[in-house]
Amino acid sequence: MTAAPPPGHETRATAKPVEERRAIVVRFCGDSGDGMQLAGSQLTVTSALAGNDVATFPDYPAEIRAPRGSLAGVSGFQVQFSADRVATPGDEVDALVAMNPAALKENLHWLKPGETLIVDDDAFDARGLRQAGYQSNPLEDGALADWQVLRAPVTVLTKAAVAETGLGRKPAEQCRNFFALGLVYWLYGRDPEPTLAFIDGKFDGLVAEAARLALNAGWNYGETTEALERSYIVPSARLAPGRYRNLTGNEALAMGLIAAARLSGKKLFYSAYPITPASDILHLLARQRAHGVRTFQAEDEIAAISACIGAAFGGAMAATSSSGPGLALKAEGLGLAVMLELPLVVIDVQRGGPSTGLPTKVEQTDLLQVMFGRSGEAPMPVLAASGPADCFDTMLEAWRIATRLMTPVMVLSDVFVANGAEPWRVPEIAELEPIPVRHPEATDDDQPFRPYARDEMLSRPWAVPGTPGLEHRIGGLEKKDGSGDICYDPENHQHMVELRAQKVNNAQLLIPPQEVDGPESGEVLLLSWGGTMGACREAASRARQGGLAVAHAHLRHLHPMPANLGAVLARYRRVLVAELNMGQLALLIRARFTIEVAQYNKVQGRPFTVGELLREIEAQIVTGPAKGDPA
Repeated sequence: MTAAPPPGHETRATAKPVEERRAIVVRFCGDSGDGMQLAGSQLTVTSALAGNDVATFPDYPAEIRAPRGSLAGVSGFQVQFSADRVATPGDEVDALVAMNPAALKENLHWLKPGETLIVDDDAFDARGLRQAGYQSNPLEDGALADWQVLRAPVTVLTKAAVAETGLGRKPAEQCRNFFALGLVYWLYGRDPEPTLAFIDGKFDGLVAEAARLALNAGWNYGETTEALERSYIVPSARLAPGRYRNLTGNEALAMGLIAAARLSGKKLFYSAYPITPASDILHLLARQRAHGVRTFQAEDEIAAISACIGAAFGGAMAATSSSGPGLALKAEGLGLAVMLELPLVVIDVQRGGPSTGLPTKVEQTDLLQVMFGRSGEAPMPVLAASGPADCFDTMLEAWRIATRLMTPVMVLSDVFVANGAEPWRVPEIAELEPIPVRHPEATDDDQPFRPYARDEMLSRPWAVPGTPGLEHRIGGLEKKDGSGDICYDPENHQHMVELRAQKVNNAQLLIPPQEVDGPESGEVLLLSWGGTMGACREAASRARQGGLAVAHAHLRHLHPMPANLGAVLARYRRVLVAELNMGQLALLIRARFTIEVAQYNKVQGRPFTVGELLREIEAQIVTGPAKGDPA
């Protein structure tokens, strides 16, 4: 069998044999300045356009520029493209592209035995090996005997390919990522045209020409080198009909905010203080003034939440975002939003902590903070997005709850969700339900306006300032129910605390029942939340394929939890809670349902792999506690 040339590249047909595979996982890795994120993102887009389902895992250092060649400075990007639906970027990789010794040392353990390792041979000099901690050259000492190794002189070949542009040594070497990308495109039958179009739109002049030359040179090297005996092809996936685009979680959150504002007939006001990994939401929204979006880069987190509260009071759709450290600074303002009973959305893109911690690595360690990290009894609904595409739907639901119950709503994301990407079916406008928002109208009634009167859901009216007849007091002191007057009466405070809690619990009437993937009863229920959904769902599916009675339930609604969750948990002998923290959801489940649950926890800055979850499921069936056993 010979490979069909990529569309538009009929002259690039190859005589080498081609092997069909259902899925491929590729990981690019190198220094943080080597363009690995760009190479990975272009492979992602190209594969999506080829009709494959894709899932990605960007993995980059926290330091802006760690010492070159150091282990701490390694940046990586992993992408799985498949002919079937995929839920994770893959446990192990089929092709590892290592641009220097440090990248090889940090990432070799992810490469499957017998699969393809591509290295820049020019980077494996004495200095590079010493920086990576190698005592000898792994390309020559037999350490790589278990893999198919392609020692490509990437740096030298790239400089030769772009020499005609006249670029200097440094900018010429910076095109190495395009050479490596072209080589991977040949290896997996990817069409270079989308990347060539990207180059034309992204770069100018000689730089654009050099990038094109490097990409083509990488492709041609793959075709001519004897070290690669075959290439591979992955058929298109069968996705639901529709219009698709590739997007990250942060992009989906930004688009969800814009769509929610439109569906509710509101102007969007977004205030934020920059913080990794939430900053991209501000960057994306700042470019959307044409769609009625107003953004405010605040001087600090306190100003960001305060401005958000002011915008909500003024009748706008108000939203803000941060990560764990910034959320702590917003705590007092969030308590005020709860007391005022104003609708707004707060996004927490979680990262590794505490303090600065691991700002570019994934954790789910803010759950208890968003639940309880405010003074007094200040509950609010908490939702968690399960993946990049789900961020859009989660945002619509959060704003729907906020406006119906007149309450701030917390939306949890994380680094894995925010920076990961997947195909998203662009919905038709008619598919999106309107989010009705009602403001009381002007009145000349002699009766005073009652700003804290309640409807059947215990929600108060959202009065727009300046509306004749609706003047009222607002502030952080406790209020008398109905009138909103300041009230220090003990019984009234008890009543108001219980009322605000019940109002938040009424969100159970607005959310769907908890669904379960797998048997309706059985040995183990794997319970998860947030960005771990893909790995957990696939692990449970593989367990069932192995004959085990295992189901999976994934929580979007963390407070309040779905009304039927207790009944769901009761149908399984064991409940295993998997989360990227030390057991925060497990703590809440024990407290809420007074049952014992097993835990699988990980705080390494890396997402779960399917394999480790599957091993834990199997171990729980053999040795794990049942719900009625002692803790």
